Amino acid sequence: MLHNQRFFNSIYGPVKSWRFGQSLGIDPIGAVSTCSFNCVYCQLGEIEYQTTTRQVFISTEQIQQDLQPFAPWDVDLVTVSGSGEPTLAQNLADILTAAKAITEKPLAVLTNGSLLTDPDVRADLMIADRVSVKLDAIAPSFFQRINRPFDGLDLGQLWAGLWQFRQQYSGILSIQTMLLSTWSDQQQADYITLMQRLLPDEIQINTPTRPKPTRHELDARGNHTSGSRPYPVRSLKPVSVEQLQIFCDRIQSTTGIPTRYPQHQLIPSTQA
Repeated sequence: MLHNQRFFNSIYGPVKSWRFGQSLGIDPIGAVSTCSFNCVYCQLGEIEYQTTTRQVFISTEQIQQDLQPFAPWDVDLVTVSGSGEPTLAQNLADILTAAKAITEKPLAVLTNGSLLTDPDVRADLMIADRVSVKLDAIAPSFFQRINRPFDGLDLGQLWAGLWQFRQQYSGILSIQTMLLSTWSDQQQADYITLMQRLLPDEIQINTPTRPKPTRHELDARGNHTSGSRPYPVRSLKPVSVEQLQIFCDRIQSTTGIPTRYPQHQLIPSTQA
C-alpha cells in the first residue's frame, strides 16, 4: 500500500562517504522510517515502524520524476538506502532498473540482509552493481542487543540468507560491520573465520561517528557532517581509529580481503 508522500522527495544528497565517494541517494521507503531492525546506533533515530513484509511505499514513477532535477548526476554512484530497509520495497527491481537507465551510473544497495532468505529479494538485488550487507554481530545475544530485530528474525537466518546470496551474486559484495566497542581477540577470530567462508569482495569496519537523533529525522538520511543539527541528538562513543586499524589489518592479513575503515573520524556533536 502506497504511503501518502505528497511532500516527500525520494532523492537526497549528493553526500560524501568514505565508503563510496560522492553518491546520490534513493529512498524507496518514504517519510515514515520502516525497517526490520531498530539498531541502537541508527542515524535516522528510532525506527517508527518495524516489519518484514514487503510492499510498495514510493512508486517507481515518483522516483523517476524526483531524479530528473538532479541531472547530470555528477556522482560516483547511486545508492539505494534511505529511511529504513530498502529490500522491503516490493518494487525494488523496477527502481534499480529505472535508476540505472536514467543516470547511467553504478548502483549500490545498502541492506541489513534480513530478507535475503527470500528468493525474490535476492533476484532483485542481482540488478545492483554493488550490495553492502550489514553484519554487526556474530553472537545471537549481541545481534538482539545491537540490531534489535523484528520478532522472528535471528542471526542464523541472517547468515543463511547471506550465504545463499553470496553463491548467486556476481556483483561487488561488501560486508559492513559497526563496532560499538573493541572486540575481544576471540570475537575477532570468530569473525575472521566467517569472512574466510563467505569471501566477500570487501569488508568495511565502521564505528558510530554521527550522533543519533532522539526521534526519527528525515534530514539524517544524507547528513554526514559533524556540525550542529536543528533537532535533539545523542552521541555514541566511537571506537578509536587505532583499534579499527588493528582489527582491519588483522582481517586483511589473514583473509586477503580488502578491508577499510574511516581513517578520519568525525567528531560527534555535543548538541543535546
